[in-house]
Amino acid sequence: MGEYPHDWDRHLHGISERNYNMVHFTPLMIRGDSNSPYSIYDQLAFDKAFFPHGEKDVADLTTRMEQDMGLLSMTDVVWNHTANNSKWLEYHPESGYNIETAPHLRPAYELDTQFLKFSSTLASEGLPTHLTGEGDLTKIMDAAKVHVIGAIKLWEFYVCDVEGDAQKAVTAWLSGDVDSDASLSDEVPAWSLKQKADWLVSHGFCGTDRMGERFRRRVNPQRAGALLQKLFGASHANQSSAADERAAHGAMARFLNEVNLEWYREYDADVAAIIDQVFNRTKYMRLDSHGPQIGDITAANPLIESYFTRLEVNSITSKHAPDSLALANNGWVWAADVMKDNAGPRSKVYLRRELIVWGDCVKLRYGSGPQDSPYLWEHMTGYTQLMAKHFHAFRIDNCHSTPLHVASHMLDSARCVRPDLMVAAELFSGDEKMDYLFCQKLGISCLIREAMQVWSPAELSKLVHINAGRPVGSFAVDNVSGTDKPAANGSITNGTHTNGPMPQGREIIHKIVPSKIHALLMDCTHDNETPVQRRDGRDTISSSALVAMCASASGSNFGMDELYPELIELVHETRPYSSPYSNLKLGESLKIGAFEGAGAIKKLMNQLHQIMGMDGYSESHVHHDGEYITVHRIHPKSRKGYYLVAHTAFPGSNSGSGSFQPDALTGTKAKLLGAWSLECDQSYDAKQTAIHAKVLQGVPSHTKDIRGVTVEAKGDDTIIRLPGSFGAGSIAVFETWIPAAEHSEGLDKYVTSSAKDAFKSVGLIDLNVIMYRADSEERAASQGQDGVYSIPGIGALVYCGLQGWWSVLRDVVAGNDLGHPICEHLRSGQWALDYIVGRLDKLSGQSEYANLTGPAEWLRTRFDAIRKLPSFLLPRYFALVIQTAYRAGFERGIELMNGNVKTGQRFLKSLAMVSYQLQGYMPNASLWPDKLVPSLAAGLPHFAQDWARCWGRDIMIAMRGLLLCTGRYEEAKEHILCFASVVKHGMIPNLLGSAKLPRYNSRDSVWFFLQNIQDYCNFVPDGHAILEEKVERRFLPYDDTWFAWDDKRAYSQESTVAEVVQECLQRHAGGMHFREYNAGPGIDSQMKDEGFNIDIDVDWKTGIIFGGNEWNCGTWMDKMGESTKAGSKGHPGTSRDGAPVEITGLLYSTLKWVSGLNADGIFAHEGVINSEGYKVSYTNWAVKLKSSFEHCYYIPNDHSEWFKYDINPKIVNRTGIYKDVYRGKKEYRDYQLRPNFPIAMAVAPDLFTLSHALGALEVADKALRGPTGMATLDPADLEYHP
Repeated sequence: MGEYPHDWDRHLHGISERNYNMVHFTPLMIRGDSNSPYSIYDQLAFDKAFFPHGEKDVADLTTRMEQDMGLLSMTDVVWNHTANNSKWLEYHPESGYNIETAPHLRPAYELDTQFLKFSSTLASEGLPTHLTGEGDLTKIMDAAKVHVIGAIKLWEFYVCDVEGDAQKAVTAWLSGDVDSDASLSDEVPAWSLKQKADWLVSHGFCGTDRMGERFRRRVNPQRAGALLQKLFGASHANQSSAADERAAHGAMARFLNEVNLEWYREYDADVAAIIDQVFNRTKYMRLDSHGPQIGDITAANPLIESYFTRLEVNSITSKHAPDSLALANNGWVWAADVMKDNAGPRSKVYLRRELIVWGDCVKLRYGSGPQDSPYLWEHMTGYTQLMAKHFHAFRIDNCHSTPLHVASHMLDSARCVRPDLMVAAELFSGDEKMDYLFCQKLGISCLIREAMQVWSPAELSKLVHINAGRPVGSFAVDNVSGTDKPAANGSITNGTHTNGPMPQGREIIHKIVPSKIHALLMDCTHDNETPVQRRDGRDTISSSALVAMCASASGSNFGMDELYPELIELVHETRPYSSPYSNLKLGESLKIGAFEGAGAIKKLMNQLHQIMGMDGYSESHVHHDGEYITVHRIHPKSRKGYYLVAHTAFPGSNSGSGSFQPDALTGTKAKLLGAWSLECDQSYDAKQTAIHAKVLQGVPSHTKDIRGVTVEAKGDDTIIRLPGSFGAGSIAVFETWIPAAEHSEGLDKYVTSSAKDAFKSVGLIDLNVIMYRADSEERAASQGQDGVYSIPGIGALVYCGLQGWWSVLRDVVAGNDLGHPICEHLRSGQWALDYIVGRLDKLSGQSEYANLTGPAEWLRTRFDAIRKLPSFLLPRYFALVIQTAYRAGFERGIELMNGNVKTGQRFLKSLAMVSYQLQGYMPNASLWPDKLVPSLAAGLPHFAQDWARCWGRDIMIAMRGLLLCTGRYEEAKEHILCFASVVKHGMIPNLLGSAKLPRYNSRDSVWFFLQNIQDYCNFVPDGHAILEEKVERRFLPYDDTWFAWDDKRAYSQESTVAEVVQECLQRHAGGMHFREYNAGPGIDSQMKDEGFNIDIDVDWKTGIIFGGNEWNCGTWMDKMGESTKAGSKGHPGTSRDGAPVEITGLLYSTLKWVSGLNADGIFAHEGVINSEGYKVSYTNWAVKLKSSFEHCYYIPNDHSEWFKYDINPKIVNRTGIYKDVYRGKKEYRDYQLRPNFPIAMAVAPDLFTLSHALGALEVADKALRGPTGMATLDPADLEYHP
């Protein structure tokens, strides 16, 4: 950089003029003996050779850079090592890895020392010191096995001392000093030699945790003695003979020799690695043409590069133990595990000579925390905070070798000084997941990556693509409400105010978009070769421009714009920089265009890079064709962009424009900003002149304007043609815009605006068709004309309405999956837009759907606004429209519900929206035979229309949640009145069939029906009034006669709802025995004949209702077997005849309710007449039921209590539960664990003993609860067949 501050200011001004905004300085501290800036002598002192006033000069420099030149500053932080001559190491050798702090390194240190001695004795051993080929090197390595490996007896660090350890074991055995807790079986004498050796390794050895001392791996005499005792019996020194002792010694020696076999194999493998590593490193350093060829082997220039710095003994170091003065040097290991300490006890890197060592750097030992090396942590924390004080950003040098806890501590301390610190890292873990871990743990802003590393246009295109941002046309992930929000004072922002209109605003929920790890993408770094050296000097502009077009941080190296002929050698280079841009006078501006070097064009590209980054040009399209790479960066909302055509210049590139065909930009207008090529002299003489100049300089080069680039408009499209002079290394830059995306409000804002207003008039039933409607519903309602939309590659959507589209788009948008079939379909044509609008237009013509005109018109205008867009943008804007309409429909749906839903959590709101899915008009499945009203569907898509839509049981189970809890009281009342009108046999029909052909075969439906009437009375304001509502009866009260719906008797009599309740209870109390109307295959092709018989009675000893038989399915678990081949036809999967637990609970709930109503004078009936003609009050019935419930249903954990309950011990499978059924025909099914007893708990909690109930729920939670619901049968049950 020259003299400070004059030369520095010249260079920094030139950098600023090229629109760079940050300068990376290598470490500016005092350097070590090697003169490498990364080998720091004193971390707390700036180099006074550059900065005479030290820290004051640096503070002045970075301040002036920021305030006067618009340049921020970055410096390297080097935490892994210090210079090998750092003075403070003499005082604190514990800061490094030495034999005291890292005793496992002793064998590596002795090996290293012996190799150095061997280097100085080669000549005396008759070995070559000047290598002429691999043969010479092979002779040396063969000798090293004897004079190095053998000389230090390296094997002693691996194996145990057989003789010594055997004697210790025998002594322990003779003296009876054996480990009596040793886990030895009586079969030991029969063990093989290998088994005995393996047992010793697993149970009888110490020192196997790491390497270190010779014969560290040693036997535990007491454990080994225990093994001898198993083999030879207990021994006493005064009784055992010499022969016994010899036999025991011989046996133990054999065991230990067997143990050593594996450890000798380990030794042999490591020796082979040592020889191989030294051979290959020496070959590279001294023989290979691409290596440094460092010359003859001497004592001063030894065979190896030493792995250790040996501190000189002086008055300071002499105070330390000798073993602390040899410190491990730092380096790097190819494909190393970045989470592993290469100098740690679990690593053999230093022993196996796998380290590419930096001999001028001592590796620093931080340990697990400050307690392990207090001085080092304090010293390096001070260094880090000093850097943060003066620099805006860090580049973490060698981050992959920095322990995470160290880097985390250092960055935390730095951020205490500078909270907005920017952190880049040199991180090469080789694993994207590991890179992510480092970034996440350390808060790294970006990782350094380099364009000059790639070897072809295809690779360069891939690199640009990775860092170019999201694809053009990417989906917007933010949720925009499209509505005005209340002001702070509670008024609405689109209203008026005393001082004029309030500013308008919209709520925008910004969603975090997953992204790849951010890069600081360099066109060239200071570690690698320049384009002139590596590729072609002409590639300087094209590569730099491609990097600048990326949606990542970008950077360059001093000398790139100047076309320096080769990599600057940081350690030994002393010549000053020179640059044509540094010759600009202070205050003089660099003009964009033709100029020396590439800097004038770099100025434009850096300016565009900053504009695109700051303004959010986050979408890109990258295309590669031969030597050409094009990049289009676009703003996702304004659709303005910049377009680059780059003709790369790799070795062998075409001089002319080559095969570049006219480039068509669909739906896009373009304006040429400029086109340039770079001419440079890359001859041998030009390079040598630059290489040997007194200053660092580039080869002669000049940018040149290219004429003849044409931009032809064809409608809304643009055709770009390049002239023949557009040779390798040329670029053309264009400004672009998309006319169809231009809108007075901004297209994004327009298509996401006013949706709530458009949906404000739609009602509950309107939302059913806007949001949902299954295919079968749509076809039934349109007499087969219409159905769901089908997309090639996906198939039919689930719903006709917005949910059908959003169910597909939701994941496509979240994953930005522009290759999804729905995107391809939208790019191919606008049929989807036509379908959505056309469907709502058609429906809005029907009187019951007149309110659909608002949503239909909103969708039409938004779709019209995007129809002219280029097809590649249609998926994005289609999704924006659908998402906005869907959200508006969802919010309108919640708005129409009660307060609990409106203020509830998202999950509750999503559940509540199911009521819109299932409730709607269905012409062939109304609740009434002669008028159309909305009805609940039993399930979609199969139970959606005609006879299959309205099932009494399903409706009554779901009605509480879908209609009552959501505040849809009128619709709930309509369903209650409908089913009250069709009560027959004291039951409601399971199949309603619009009351034309109702089927009465479900025993539980009526109890859910009565529970809903109870809930209606309790939930709805003045809900008890429904009891006095009159309904015309489809059948005659208390009369089982069947007749058609249009018979004159039908609807000829009426009853109040209260009277219907009483009839249901009375019919059950008196018992019922009937056969279904029209029994046979006409109504059920699977059921056996006996299944059509319905029998229901009350056991008045317990008050429990029993019913059904093994051939019918009277409860919600009503799957009927259908397979003749499997033998299941006509066999219910779960017959549940007897007294199902939930029916008993629902019965008790109803009895308690009507008893209370009677006491309050609301319900006229006090009780019923039983089958024996006796009057039974509801109160007494409820008491009887409660007193018998636990006895009949509970199965205690304690077997001693079973006598208190009605239990067959032979059949019990689980305890601590409630039976699923009481007294069924197949008794074992009574004892099955099923999820029905919680239903009884929900409606009749006081039937249960609290402790029993909690225990049973715990069992069900463990045995039945799955990730999305409850299993219907215990997986441990013998009938469980998934």
